[in-house]
Amino acid sequence: MSKSLGFSVYVSHFEKQKPALEQLKGKGTPIFTSLHMSEEMTRDYVNKVEDLCQWLAENEFYVIADVSPVTIEKFNEQSLNTLAERLHLNNVRLDYGFDLDTIELDEALDLTFNASTVRETDKQFSDALYMHNFYPRPETGLEPEQFVKMNQAIRAASGRLGAFITGDEEPRGPIYEGLPTLEAHRSQSPYAQYVDLVKRYDIDNVFVGDVRLSDEELDLILAYSRDGLVRLPVKFSRENRYLYDQPFTVRVDSPSTLIRVQESREYAQPGRTVSAAHTTSRTKGSVTLDNEGYKRYSGEVQITKKDYPADERVNVIGKIADNHLLLLDNLSNGDRFMFVEEND
Repeated sequence: MSKSLGFSVYVSHFEKQKPALEQLKGKGTPIFTSLHMSEEMTRDYVNKVEDLCQWLAENEFYVIADVSPVTIEKFNEQSLNTLAERLHLNNVRLDYGFDLDTIELDEALDLTFNASTVRETDKQFSDALYMHNFYPRPETGLEPEQFVKMNQAIRAASGRLGAFITGDEEPRGPIYEGLPTLEAHRSQSPYAQYVDLVKRYDIDNVFVGDVRLSDEELDLILAYSRDGLVRLPVKFSRENRYLYDQPFTVRVDSPSTLIRVQESREYAQPGRTVSAAHTTSRTKGSVTLDNEGYKRYSGEVQITKKDYPADERVNVIGKIADNHLLLLDNLSNGDRFMFVEEND
Protein backbone atom coordinates (compact mmCIF):
# COMPACT_ATOMS: atom_id res chain seq x y z
CA MET A 1 0.00 0.00 0.00
CA SER A 2 1.21 3.52 -0.77
CA LYS A 3 0.15 6.48 1.36
CA SER A 4 -3.55 6.11 1.92
CA LEU A 5 -6.61 6.86 4.00
CA GLY A 6 -8.27 3.89 5.64
CA PHE A 7 -11.30 3.42 7.86
CA SER A 8 -12.10 1.47 11.00
CA VAL A 9 -15.13 -0.81 10.79
CA TYR A 10 -16.70 -2.27 13.89
CA VAL A 11 -19.04 -5.25 14.14
CA SER A 12 -21.36 -3.31 16.44
CA HIS A 13 -21.58 -0.36 13.99
CA PHE A 14 -21.28 -2.11 10.63
CA GLU A 15 -24.84 -1.54 9.42
CA LYS A 16 -24.53 2.14 10.28
CA GLN A 17 -21.18 2.39 8.49
CA LYS A 18 -22.21 0.46 5.38
CA PRO A 19 -23.72 3.42 3.42
CA ALA A 20 -20.38 5.28 3.55
CA LEU A 21 -18.49 2.11 2.65
CA GLU A 22 -20.73 1.64 -0.38
CA GLN A 23 -19.03 4.70 -1.89
CA LEU A 24 -15.61 3.05 -1.56
CA LYS A 25 -16.30 -0.36 -3.09
CA GLY A 26 -13.85 -1.82 -5.57
CA LYS A 27 -10.99 0.55 -4.74
CA GLY A 28 -8.87 -1.59 -2.43
CA THR A 29 -9.52 0.87 0.41
CA PRO A 30 -7.75 -0.23 3.63
CA ILE A 31 -10.09 -1.28 6.42
CA PHE A 32 -9.06 -1.87 10.02
CA THR A 33 -11.16 -4.02 12.31
CA SER A 34 -10.47 -5.43 15.75
CA LEU A 35 -11.38 -9.03 16.50
CA HIS A 36 -10.75 -9.01 20.22
CA MET A 37 -12.82 -6.17 21.67
CA SER A 38 -14.63 -7.75 24.60
CA GLU A 39 -17.55 -5.30 24.48
CA GLU A 40 -18.42 -6.48 20.96
CA MET A 41 -18.50 -10.19 21.73
CA THR A 42 -22.22 -10.81 21.86
CA ARG A 43 -23.78 -14.27 21.47
CA ASP A 44 -23.86 -14.03 17.66
CA TYR A 45 -20.47 -12.30 17.42
CA VAL A 46 -18.78 -14.95 15.26
CA ASN A 47 -21.59 -14.92 12.69
CA LYS A 48 -21.57 -11.12 12.53
CA VAL A 49 -17.80 -11.04 11.97
CA GLU A 50 -18.11 -13.60 9.18
CA ASP A 51 -20.83 -11.54 7.49
CA LEU A 52 -18.79 -8.33 7.85
CA CYS A 53 -15.60 -9.86 6.43
CA GLN A 54 -17.47 -11.59 3.61
CA TRP A 55 -19.03 -8.29 2.53
CA LEU A 56 -15.67 -6.48 2.68
CA ALA A 57 -13.98 -9.20 0.64
CA GLU A 58 -16.72 -9.27 -1.99
CA ASN A 59 -16.40 -5.50 -2.39
CA GLU A 60 -12.61 -5.54 -2.73
CA PHE A 61 -11.54 -3.82 0.48
CA TYR A 62 -8.08 -4.48 1.92
CA VAL A 63 -8.84 -5.89 5.38
CA ILE A 64 -6.46 -5.60 8.33
CA ALA A 65 -7.70 -7.42 11.43
CA ASP A 66 -6.36 -6.88 14.93
CA VAL A 67 -5.98 -10.36 16.40
CA SER A 68 -4.69 -12.17 19.47
CA PRO A 69 -4.48 -15.84 20.50
CA VAL A 70 -7.90 -15.31 22.11
CA THR A 71 -9.29 -14.54 18.64
CA ILE A 72 -8.17 -17.90 17.30
CA GLU A 73 -9.76 -19.60 20.28
CA LYS A 74 -12.99 -17.62 19.94
CA PHE A 75 -13.39 -18.72 16.32
CA ASN A 76 -12.34 -22.30 17.17
CA GLU A 77 -9.56 -22.23 14.58
CA GLN A 78 -6.23 -24.05 14.58
CA SER A 79 -4.00 -21.17 13.48
CA LEU A 80 -3.86 -17.63 12.18
CA ASN A 81 -3.62 -19.01 8.67
CA THR A 82 -6.92 -20.89 8.89
CA LEU A 83 -8.57 -17.90 10.59
CA ALA A 84 -7.37 -15.54 7.86
CA GLU A 85 -8.55 -17.89 5.14
CA ARG A 86 -11.98 -18.29 6.72
CA LEU A 87 -12.48 -14.53 7.17
CA HIS A 88 -10.83 -13.46 3.87
CA LEU A 89 -8.26 -11.34 5.70
CA ASN A 90 -5.50 -9.63 3.71
CA ASN A 91 -3.46 -8.64 6.73
CA VAL A 92 -3.31 -9.46 10.45
CA ARG A 93 -2.15 -7.10 13.17
CA LEU A 94 -0.42 -9.23 15.78
CA ASP A 95 -1.27 -7.54 19.04
CA TYR A 96 -0.14 -9.54 22.05
CA GLY A 97 0.55 -13.15 22.96
CA PHE A 98 2.32 -14.23 19.77
CA ASP A 99 5.91 -15.51 19.60
CA LEU A 100 7.35 -14.00 16.43
CA ASP A 101 10.24 -16.46 16.40
CA THR A 102 8.02 -19.53 16.20
CA ILE A 103 4.79 -18.38 14.58
CA GLU A 104 4.12 -19.82 11.11
CA LEU A 105 2.25 -17.62 8.66
CA ASP A 106 1.14 -18.01 5.08
CA GLU A 107 3.39 -16.02 2.72
CA ALA A 108 0.32 -14.45 1.11
CA LEU A 109 -0.74 -12.92 4.43
CA ASP A 110 0.58 -9.42 5.07
CA LEU A 111 1.64 -8.49 8.59
CA THR A 112 1.01 -5.50 10.81
CA PHE A 113 2.61 -4.92 14.19
CA ASN A 114 1.79 -2.64 17.08
CA ALA A 115 4.07 0.37 16.58
CA SER A 116 3.15 1.88 19.94
CA THR A 117 4.59 -1.04 21.90
CA VAL A 118 7.46 -2.19 19.67
CA ARG A 119 10.91 -2.22 21.29
CA GLU A 120 14.28 -1.71 19.63
CA THR A 121 15.21 -5.27 20.56
CA ASP A 122 12.14 -6.76 18.86
CA LYS A 123 12.49 -8.60 15.57
CA GLN A 124 11.87 -6.20 12.68
CA PHE A 125 10.11 -6.99 9.38
CA SER A 126 11.10 -4.67 6.55
CA ASP A 127 7.94 -5.19 4.47
CA ALA A 128 5.46 -4.96 7.35
CA LEU A 129 3.15 -2.20 8.45
CA TYR A 130 3.66 -0.88 11.99
CA MET A 131 0.38 0.59 13.17
CA HIS A 132 0.14 2.73 16.28
CA ASN A 133 -2.69 2.39 18.79
CA PHE A 134 -5.56 4.83 19.14
CA TYR A 135 -6.29 6.26 22.57
CA PRO A 136 -9.96 6.75 23.59
CA ARG A 137 -9.19 8.27 26.98
CA PRO A 138 -8.12 11.95 26.92
CA GLU A 139 -4.59 12.63 28.17
CA THR A 140 -3.31 9.16 27.21
CA GLY A 141 -2.42 9.74 23.54
CA LEU A 142 1.20 9.80 22.42
CA GLU A 143 3.34 12.93 22.61
CA PRO A 144 5.14 14.17 19.46
CA GLU A 145 8.65 13.46 20.75
CA GLN A 146 7.61 9.98 21.88
CA PHE A 147 5.93 9.35 18.51
CA VAL A 148 9.04 10.39 16.56
CA LYS A 149 11.34 8.23 18.67
CA MET A 150 9.13 5.17 18.24
CA ASN A 151 9.06 5.69 14.50
CA GLN A 152 12.82 6.06 14.04
CA ALA A 153 13.61 2.40 14.77
CA ILE A 154 10.83 1.26 12.45
CA ARG A 155 12.02 3.52 9.64
CA ALA A 156 15.58 2.24 10.14
CA ALA A 157 14.29 -1.26 9.39
CA SER A 158 12.34 0.02 6.34
CA GLY A 159 8.99 -0.67 7.93
CA ARG A 160 5.87 1.27 6.96
CA LEU A 161 3.95 3.32 9.50
CA GLY A 162 0.26 3.65 10.30
CA ALA A 163 -1.61 5.85 12.79
CA PHE A 164 -5.13 6.96 13.66
CA ILE A 165 -7.08 10.19 13.42
CA THR A 166 -10.48 10.97 14.90
CA GLY A 167 -13.76 11.11 13.02
CA ASP A 168 -16.03 14.15 13.31
CA GLU A 169 -19.43 12.74 12.27
CA GLU A 170 -19.85 10.15 14.99
CA PRO A 171 -17.30 9.33 17.72
CA ARG A 172 -17.06 5.79 19.03
CA GLY A 173 -17.92 4.89 22.61
CA PRO A 174 -17.59 4.32 25.40
CA ILE A 175 -15.76 7.64 25.95
CA TYR A 176 -16.92 9.44 22.78
CA GLU A 177 -13.94 11.83 22.74
CA GLY A 178 -12.19 10.66 19.59
CA LEU A 179 -9.72 7.91 18.78
CA PRO A 180 -6.44 9.61 17.83
CA THR A 181 -2.91 8.29 18.12
CA LEU A 182 -1.48 11.69 19.09
CA GLU A 183 -3.02 13.48 22.07
CA ALA A 184 -2.44 16.88 20.45
CA HIS A 185 -4.75 15.80 17.61
CA ARG A 186 -7.81 15.22 19.79
CA SER A 187 -9.17 18.76 19.43
CA GLN A 188 -8.21 19.20 15.77
CA SER A 189 -10.24 18.44 12.66
CA PRO A 190 -9.67 15.05 10.99
CA TYR A 191 -8.35 16.84 7.90
CA ALA A 192 -5.78 18.80 9.93
CA GLN A 193 -4.74 15.59 11.69
CA TYR A 194 -4.32 13.80 8.36
CA VAL A 195 -2.13 16.53 6.91
CA ASP A 196 -0.03 16.58 10.07
CA LEU A 197 0.54 12.82 10.05
CA VAL A 198 1.38 12.66 6.34
CA LYS A 199 3.32 15.91 5.94
CA ARG A 200 5.16 16.33 9.23
CA TYR A 201 5.57 12.70 10.30
CA ASP A 202 5.59 10.97 6.89
CA ILE A 203 3.03 8.36 7.98
CA ASP A 204 2.19 5.93 5.19
CA ASN A 205 -1.30 4.76 6.16
CA VAL A 206 -3.73 6.91 8.12
CA PHE A 207 -6.91 5.35 9.53
CA VAL A 208 -10.04 7.03 10.84
CA GLY A 209 -10.53 5.49 14.29
CA ASP A 210 -14.09 6.65 14.92
CA VAL A 211 -17.33 5.45 13.38
CA ARG A 212 -17.89 8.11 10.73
CA LEU A 213 -16.17 10.98 8.95
CA SER A 214 -18.11 13.92 7.48
CA ASP A 215 -18.19 14.44 3.71
CA GLU A 216 -16.62 17.89 4.17
CA GLU A 217 -13.57 16.53 5.99
CA LEU A 218 -13.24 13.60 3.60
CA ASP A 219 -13.30 15.93 0.58
CA LEU A 220 -10.51 18.05 2.09
CA ILE A 221 -8.42 14.96 2.81
CA LEU A 222 -8.91 13.56 -0.68
CA ALA A 223 -8.05 16.91 -2.27
CA TYR A 224 -4.81 17.07 -0.28
CA SER A 225 -4.01 13.47 -1.26
CA ARG A 226 -4.40 14.38 -4.94
CA ASP A 227 -2.23 17.49 -5.13
CA GLY A 228 -0.46 18.02 -1.79
CA LEU A 229 -1.92 21.51 -1.55
CA VAL A 230 -2.86 22.55 2.00
CA ARG A 231 -6.31 24.11 1.94
CA LEU A 232 -7.15 26.60 4.69
CA PRO A 233 -10.91 26.84 5.37
CA VAL A 234 -11.87 30.43 6.24
CA LYS A 235 -14.79 32.86 5.91
CA PHE A 236 -14.15 36.02 3.86
CA SER A 237 -16.57 38.86 3.23
CA ARG A 238 -17.66 39.63 -0.34
CA GLU A 239 -14.87 42.11 -1.09
CA ASN A 240 -12.19 39.56 -0.21
CA ARG A 241 -13.63 36.51 -1.94
CA TYR A 242 -11.07 36.95 -4.73
CA LEU A 243 -8.63 35.20 -2.38
CA TYR A 244 -10.52 31.88 -2.56
CA ASP A 245 -9.33 28.93 -4.65
CA GLN A 246 -6.09 30.56 -5.75
CA PRO A 247 -2.76 28.78 -5.23
CA PHE A 248 -0.48 30.86 -3.03
CA THR A 249 3.08 30.48 -1.78
CA VAL A 250 4.53 31.10 1.68
CA ARG A 251 7.32 33.61 1.11
CA VAL A 252 10.67 31.93 1.60
CA ASP A 253 11.77 34.70 3.96
CA SER A 254 8.68 34.58 6.20
CA PRO A 255 9.43 34.68 9.94
CA SER A 256 8.52 31.61 11.98
CA THR A 257 5.48 33.30 13.54
CA LEU A 258 3.96 34.79 10.40
CA ILE A 259 3.00 33.49 6.96
CA ARG A 260 3.59 36.13 4.29
CA VAL A 261 1.59 35.38 1.15
CA GLN A 262 3.99 35.86 -1.73
CA GLU A 263 1.48 36.58 -4.51
CA SER A 264 -1.08 38.53 -2.48
CA ARG A 265 -0.37 42.00 -3.80
CA GLU A 266 -0.42 40.65 -7.37
CA TYR A 267 -3.92 39.22 -6.74
CA ALA A 268 -5.25 42.44 -5.20
CA GLN A 269 -8.05 43.98 -7.25
CA PRO A 270 -6.59 46.61 -9.61
CA GLY A 271 -7.16 50.19 -8.54
CA ARG A 272 -8.81 49.16 -5.28
CA THR A 273 -8.04 51.27 -2.24
CA VAL A 274 -7.83 49.18 0.91
CA SER A 275 -9.40 51.33 3.59
CA ALA A 276 -8.79 50.71 7.28
CA ALA A 277 -11.49 48.42 8.71
CA HIS A 278 -11.64 45.89 11.53
CA THR A 279 -8.14 46.71 12.72
CA THR A 280 -8.48 44.50 15.80
CA SER A 281 -5.95 42.39 17.65
CA ARG A 282 -4.61 39.49 15.60
CA THR A 283 -4.98 36.20 17.42
CA LYS A 284 -3.23 33.08 16.10
CA GLY A 285 -4.81 32.07 12.81
CA SER A 286 -5.92 35.57 11.80
CA VAL A 287 -5.86 36.33 8.08
CA THR A 288 -4.88 39.95 7.62
CA LEU A 289 -4.76 42.49 4.80
CA ASP A 290 -2.50 45.52 4.95
CA ASN A 291 -4.53 48.67 4.31
CA GLU A 292 -3.56 51.98 2.70
CA GLY A 293 -1.81 53.00 5.92
CA TYR A 294 0.99 50.61 4.98
CA LYS A 295 1.68 52.50 1.73
CA ARG A 296 3.20 50.21 -0.92
CA TYR A 297 2.53 47.14 1.25
CA SER A 298 -1.21 47.76 0.91
CA GLY A 299 -2.92 44.58 -0.29
CA GLU A 300 -0.40 42.18 1.26
CA VAL A 301 -2.02 39.21 2.97
CA GLN A 302 -0.57 37.49 6.01
CA ILE A 303 -1.58 34.71 8.40
CA THR A 304 -0.52 34.92 12.01
CA LYS A 305 1.00 31.88 13.72
CA LYS A 306 1.00 33.61 17.11
CA ASP A 307 -0.98 36.43 18.76
CA TYR A 308 -0.17 39.97 17.60
CA PRO A 309 -1.58 43.27 18.89
CA ALA A 310 -3.90 45.49 16.88
CA ASP A 311 -2.35 47.73 14.23
CA GLU A 312 -4.37 50.48 12.56
CA ARG A 313 -2.59 49.69 9.29
CA VAL A 314 -3.66 46.01 9.30
CA ASN A 315 -7.21 44.76 8.65
CA VAL A 316 -8.29 41.41 10.06
CA ILE A 317 -10.33 39.83 7.25
CA GLY A 318 -10.76 36.26 8.49
CA LYS A 319 -9.82 33.67 11.10
CA ILE A 320 -8.72 30.06 10.69
CA ALA A 321 -10.91 28.01 13.05
CA ASP A 322 -9.19 26.67 16.16
CA ASN A 323 -9.63 23.08 15.03
CA HIS A 324 -7.71 23.83 11.83
CA LEU A 325 -4.78 25.71 13.39
CA LEU A 326 -2.60 22.62 13.14
CA LEU A 327 -2.53 23.23 9.39
CA LEU A 328 -0.47 26.39 9.95
CA ASP A 329 2.24 24.34 11.64
CA ASN A 330 2.45 22.34 8.42
CA LEU A 331 3.12 25.33 6.19
CA SER A 332 6.84 25.99 5.83
CA ASN A 333 8.54 28.70 3.81
CA GLY A 334 8.14 27.97 0.11
CA ASP A 335 5.09 25.72 0.60
CA ARG A 336 1.98 26.11 -1.54
CA PHE A 337 -1.52 26.48 -0.10
CA MET A 338 -5.01 27.74 -0.87
CA PHE A 339 -7.85 29.50 0.95
CA VAL A 340 -11.18 27.68 0.62
CA GLU A 341 -14.61 28.72 1.86
CA GLU A 342 -15.37 27.36 5.31
CA ASN A 343 -18.68 25.52 5.61
CA ASP A 344 -21.25 26.91 8.03
